[in-house]
Amino acid sequence: MIEKPKINEVIVVEGRDDTANLKRYFDCDTYETGGSSIDDRDLERLKVLEEKRGIIVFTDPDFQGERIRKIIMQAIPQAGHAFLNREEAKPKGKGSLGVEHANFAALNQALSEVFGEKSSLTDSSADLTQTDLMRFGLIMAADSRKRREFLCEQLRIGYANGKQIKKRLNMFKITIEQIEKVMKNY
Repeated sequence: MIEKPKINEVIVVEGRDDTANLKRYFDCDTYETGGSSIDDRDLERLKVLEEKRGIIVFTDPDFQGERIRKIIMQAIPQAGHAFLNREEAKPKGKGSLGVEHANFAALNQALSEVFGEKSSLTDSSADLTQTDLMRFGLIMAADSRKRREFLCEQLRIGYANGKQIKKRLNMFKITIEQIEKVMKNY
């Protein structure tokens, strides 16, 4: 029997299909939010789990998944975050995007690149400015949306609109050098 990679943190997912897919490939524990509903009791439980074991938010790359992620981000800023690109979360047939549809390679890459305070990213990066964002064409350019989509997909940090991009890049401690490297291929 092949030994599954062990994940020590609790992975926060939306539902039991996400849990089933993760447990197929990993030795892990999950916390299911029950779809788009997340309440104060959930947040209190997640705070306890974060203190005891750490949590990784791994929601679907869609509107509801981002909504849940933002709620958790506000309540537990030190939580880790793993992201799937939309293409990796597409179902084979009909259905909505989801962690439950991703294969091992996509899940493994997402979980090996967890962002947040606990991630291996350095803290030495200076916060990005509006000027930096304009220089890369991430805001106030004709193709800013496409540029943001490209950057966010390459960095695997989930899509961020013009108002969110600065906060998201700074939260994940993305450096100017990282942006330059990615945007050379745009």
